[in-house]
Amino acid sequence: MDDNLRQISSRIKELRDILGIGAAEMAAGIGVPEKTYIDYEEGVRDIPISVLYKIAGELKTDPTVLLTGEAPRMNTHSIVRAGHGVDIERYPGYSYSSLAYNFIGRDMEPLLVSLQPEDKTPALVVHGGQEFNYVLEGKMRVTLGKHTYDLSAGDCIYFDPKLPHAQSAVDAPAKFLTIINEK
Repeated sequence: MDDNLRQISSRIKELRDILGIGAAEMAAGIGVPEKTYIDYEEGVRDIPISVLYKIAGELKTDPTVLLTGEAPRMNTHSIVRAGHGVDIERYPGYSYSSLAYNFIGRDMEPLLVSLQPEDKTPALVVHGGQEFNYVLEGKMRVTLGKHTYDLSAGDCIYFDPKLPHAQSAVDAPAKFLTIINEK
């Protein structure tokens, strides 16, 4: 099991236990089967970023606490220097860097996402809110419902993430900025 995932899973379980919330209640609150939720807590299954935010909501904490073990500290502004975001490894071929992790009560989550070309098509995901993707480097394919779009550096897409969606690199690594508002 990945050490980062182990730490996140451990923090989730510990906070849930402290708050006296049962695993079945948590699973129902985030809308997944209890077995799936237990797999998240045990580090058997990767936790999708959208599910991590739902878990944080149920635990009434900031996602940063689950990701880093520390609470955000800034309430007027937050600066993250190049290469110093909080890294999140969630899916094979994807790596995320949280760019506003230290801002208290943020309404949106800006993430720098690096994609590696993969042989298989990525799983489609859904979550609430709205999502914006801006391609910084390379070329990426965005699957949105039944449609597929190829985007190059400088291109962007804004969409309703309740539609099943996925991003993948085309031919070579790609990098994009995504801003997700779960509200």
